[in-house]
Amino acid sequence: MPVRAKICGLSTPETTDAAVKGGASHIAFMFFAPSPRYLSFARAAALTARVPDHVGRVGVFVDPDDDLVDQAIAAGALTTLQLHKTAPDRTARLKLRTGLDIWSAVAVRERGDLMAAQAFVGAADRILYDAKTPEGALLPGGMGVRFDWSLLRDHRHPLPWALSGGLTAENVAEAVRITGAELVDASSGLETAPGIKNVDKIAAFLKALSHL
Repeated sequence: MPVRAKICGLSTPETTDAAVKGGASHIAFMFFAPSPRYLSFARAAALTARVPDHVGRVGVFVDPDDDLVDQAIAAGALTTLQLHKTAPDRTARLKLRTGLDIWSAVAVRERGDLMAAQAFVGAADRILYDAKTPEGALLPGGMGVRFDWSLLRDHRHPLPWALSGGLTAENVAEAVRITGAELVDASSGLETAPGIKNVDKIAAFLKALSHL
């Protein structure tokens, strides 16, 4: 099965077009205000208009309230909610309320962290294994941090899953080889500065996946 890719934190027409043209299965908009990738609802709506229906549109949130989720869904015509630092019971309520596909992020540094995924069975549709950010970090992800991919080797996953954290065109083939990931998520590794995606980096990342 071909490895699919989500390009996260898009903010311009050029980079959105590059992700779609390169064959990304999902594109993602950030709705967490402290992030350098944060989008207003108006900008999200403008970018969404460029995305064909076969590409998933993911909204990224950090323990959001209902009003934020509702406005983001309307603006971005979202198909998926990606939730960070959101408890399983809250996740289940959002799934029931919105009817959308739900991805729950699990922050990983050591093997025991993987067990947190089990709590999302029945609440989420997919787990996003992401690197645990440094203590006290404002952002839950998108900092170019990666975890030891060998932790996922032969791991019994309770749900469909995706791999995130420090992925680039240069290392994604190795990451897939080690983990067996069928869906990968890239953000900071495709930037020239925090929040500034690069068209060439996006193209190179998706080209690297096309050879797997």
